[in-house]
Amino acid sequence: MSKYSVALILFFVSLTSGFNARAQGGKPAAKKQPNIIFILTDDLGWGDLGTFFQKQRQKNNDRSEPWAFTPNLDKMAAGGAKLPHHYCAAPVCAPSRASILMGVSQGHANVRDNQFDKALEDNHTIASVLRRVGYATAAIGKWGLQGGSKESREWPAHPNKRGFDYYYGYMRHADGHEHYPKEGIYRGAKEVWENNTEVSAGLDKCYTGDLWTAAAKRWIVEHKKGQQANNPFFMYLAYDTPHAVLELPTQPYPAGGGLKGGMQWVGKPGQMINTASGSVDSWVHPDYAKATYDHDNNKSTPEVAWPDVYKRYATSVRRIDDQVGDLITLLKDLKEDTNTLIVFTSDNGPSLESYLPDTYQPNNPTFFNSFGPFDGVKRDVWEGGVRMPALAYWPGRIPANRVVQTPNASHDWLPTFTDAAGVPAPARIDGVSLLPSLTGVGKQREGVVYIEYFNNGITPDFSEFQPQHRKRRRNQMQLIRLGDNVGVRYDIKSQADDFEIYNVVKDLQQANNLAKNAGMAALQQQMKDKILQVRRPDAEAKRPYDAELVPGIAEQKIKAGLSWKAFTGNYPWLPEVATLKPVTKGQARQVDVKAAKAPDNSVLFFEGYLRVPTDGAYTFYVDAAAGSLLRIHEATVIDADYSFTKGQEAAGKILLKAGLHPFRFYTKKAAGKVLFNFQWEGPGISKQAIPATVFYQDAAVAAR
Repeated sequence: MSKYSVALILFFVSLTSGFNARAQGGKPAAKKQPNIIFILTDDLGWGDLGTFFQKQRQKNNDRSEPWAFTPNLDKMAAGGAKLPHHYCAAPVCAPSRASILMGVSQGHANVRDNQFDKALEDNHTIASVLRRVGYATAAIGKWGLQGGSKESREWPAHPNKRGFDYYYGYMRHADGHEHYPKEGIYRGAKEVWENNTEVSAGLDKCYTGDLWTAAAKRWIVEHKKGQQANNPFFMYLAYDTPHAVLELPTQPYPAGGGLKGGMQWVGKPGQMINTASGSVDSWVHPDYAKATYDHDNNKSTPEVAWPDVYKRYATSVRRIDDQVGDLITLLKDLKEDTNTLIVFTSDNGPSLESYLPDTYQPNNPTFFNSFGPFDGVKRDVWEGGVRMPALAYWPGRIPANRVVQTPNASHDWLPTFTDAAGVPAPARIDGVSLLPSLTGVGKQREGVVYIEYFNNGITPDFSEFQPQHRKRRRNQMQLIRLGDNVGVRYDIKSQADDFEIYNVVKDLQQANNLAKNAGMAALQQQMKDKILQVRRPDAEAKRPYDAELVPGIAEQKIKAGLSWKAFTGNYPWLPEVATLKPVTKGQARQVDVKAAKAPDNSVLFFEGYLRVPTDGAYTFYVDAAAGSLLRIHEATVIDADYSFTKGQEAAGKILLKAGLHPFRFYTKKAAGKVLFNFQWEGPGISKQAIPATVFYQDAAVAAR
């Protein structure tokens, strides 16, 4: 399945061992790299899991408020960690998935807004990074980031071209709107691809949730029997359920789970999996088949049966629960459970969509309050649209019943996985490793929770929501979380528009807008400044604030020059150095690889401030013998790492206000003759070397 030879894989394993040793100060790594399974569901809400919300409804026993069950996911949560403050990167699937895979927020992702089927940028992905350090990689299920025309089968961003050794699933976004690919009951027949081969002809009666699970189990078992059996694996398992079409399975979930039970790959055309029999779209879970509720909130009148559409939704979610339990059982059977990190989450909040015929009642997330205690649904940046159910399970490493109370986001998973693998993440990544929060070992770095999105609709008029959140025009929207406070903007006209500010720890429904309270002006300005400092404009997703100048920081005690550090290691990318120990460090007048007294082939990291003389557009240029990356504030201005070409000048343009701007610059010091030029041009400045007079550093840090 992998295009790498055994020899090359062994080379990467030895490379990773070097990573691990250096990460621990030269001591050998105590633990081997874990397998990693990332499970992503489609439109599953925070409130859909028992452990997050449905158990509370059951405990309340209000018969007008029905509840559903997720026993396996609840057990997974009890054996590991819950992340109740976990945010998706965007409230709709394509940009959300792109940010997950790339490890960047929507301020840097190349897929934004509603750009379904757009090619995922050719840059570092979770899969490409982990594959570089010895992992076998597989993507199974929904992709939707392939690029090319709708009819094309020549996809520039096929999973096999974005770091995955193996792919099995739906390539196109809209194919995920049908859960029986061959029969195409409600949305027409769809194509299923195994790498570059279309295989739907043999998939009679294959419910996709079952199909993806059987394919995932087959791949894991084959991997453990194959040439790479001693190498860890990474699997991106992207279910297209419980998304809108709400089709039912053919039959009960097979008993047992794991190697011998549960979903099994039969491999015969017409009976590819062991549930490819019986009647399609027919089976309702017995917990819901005869369920009733107090439809009129009147105990004196008889209860009525759940509407069919909600039996379907609950069955679909319960099926996911069975599938996850099956996978965990497989890992136990293979004795891989204590060496496998599993993450379970969703791409965005619950949907109002239903692709069932008009004879069915529309799907409404208020029936189970799939949005939990929050307001908002899919396509909203209220908490219910972007707060995700998230679980992490790693027996022996993540303590049971752990709850992570600090905010985090889906672009944090890439650096979390590299951290688990014993390597630093690429420097371009916006996320931070969550391992300290998950395991209780080490200090948790603060990440960024930032979302931008456009939708031309309006928010739903649900009685469960606060009146001021109903029937709101969406258009340009934005969210940033700082500590316990979230800033939200809807229908943004300009950067001058104020954020609504809510303490989302105390005020889950965002009922009390703090923005007008005394003492909130500073936080309001901080939010307005921060959203310009963490993002870059995208010509294909224009925003009202794209032409704004990025503000600097408040004046502070500084001195001329900047600091540099050098790091040695066989890094296949420019690493984020925050958790690495330098082999040497020093002071410099300016960014100059030649002047830094560092070993050849080491990573050089320069840090300090730029004093920008005049408001305006500045273009920065780097011509170097090795890759480079420049961040000003948290905005990536030059990214010449993954796509670095020797002899090709890299450039990036950014609008800056006059004043002090923090920056970080990463590069490598190549052996032999050093080629390095760092230049800029701007208002009244022709292209030239950046003078030492504009570089500064924190005076207190420099004195240490």
